[in-house]
Amino acid sequence: QVQLVESAGGSVQAGGSLRLSCAASGYTSIRYCMAWFRQAAGKKREGVGSIDSDGTTKYSDSVKGRFTISKDNTKNTLHLQMDSLKPEDTAMYYCAAVYGARCPPLTEYNYGYWGQGTQVTVSS
Repeated sequence: QVQLVESAGGSVQAGGSLRLSCAASGYTSIRYCMAWFRQAAGKKREGVGSIDSDGTTKYSDSVKGRFTISKDNTKNTLHLQMDSLKPEDTAMYYCAAVYGARCPPLTEYNYGYWGQGTQVTVSS
């Protein structure tokens, strides 16, 4: 059974940084695409970025240049480094996974495995 568990989020002032992690178990991450999504209060869940099994990353336009996704295959861990945070980055952040070497488009319906979510709050 695939399980994804995010690390604790946090609160930070605008311009600051946070790093999220997602520990995966029940499978080997080298065979899975992994991704980050977020959902702000009252809004739809949106894709933040993804990482293919070979390490190729893609990002949404709203975070490109500020966020970095990486993974440690030896520890089955996914990371999201968030820099230059803005108040509009405030949301619940989720890690997600789907079997396959190449990541599908960043819509939630394409991903079958989800973490429980962790809150990130950015104050102005």
